[in-house]
Amino acid sequence: MFKLRILILVFFAGLVFTASAQLKAKVECNVIFADVYKGWINQAKPNDDPEQIKAKLPCFTSFEKESNESKCGGGIYYDDKDFKFLIQRDYLVIGEKFKGKLSIPLMGAKQDALFTWFGNPKIKDANWEAYQMQYGTLIVYFNTKKLVNKIIITPKSTEEIDLCDDK
Repeated sequence: MFKLRILILVFFAGLVFTASAQLKAKVECNVIFADVYKGWINQAKPNDDPEQIKAKLPCFTSFEKESNESKCGGGIYYDDKDFKFLIQRDYLVIGEKFKGKLSIPLMGAKQDALFTWFGNPKIKDANWEAYQMQYGTLIVYFNTKKLVNKIIITPKSTEEIDLCDDK
């Protein structure tokens, strides 16, 4: 009788272990969509809570906790898709090799073509332009051929934003 009880306990323990060891598929972000007019990627905004961003874009390659000691104040990085959220500074960066779709074909666009989409820039420099948007600020950077090669989206104004030199 005692051996039978132990056998039953071992059997049920095995069932519990097997049930918790089910296969789980790797979470992927099949469609990445950046809307430069609304200021988000897959509806994740630069000033969202890090857990909200990770829930909307769970395929991040690395995460650095928000703190004053962390590089650029912490971030959620999508290195394989060439974008990142700098969470303490409340902005997102879309790189030249962005693996996703943009609401307009901004990446690689000529500097002269931007007026059609955004009007006059609020601030202009030789290598970048900043545009006032409904959500905050859109900053576009140019390569030597004057083509867009980097995009920054932030809810902050040009006076408030604190960019990080994270080359």
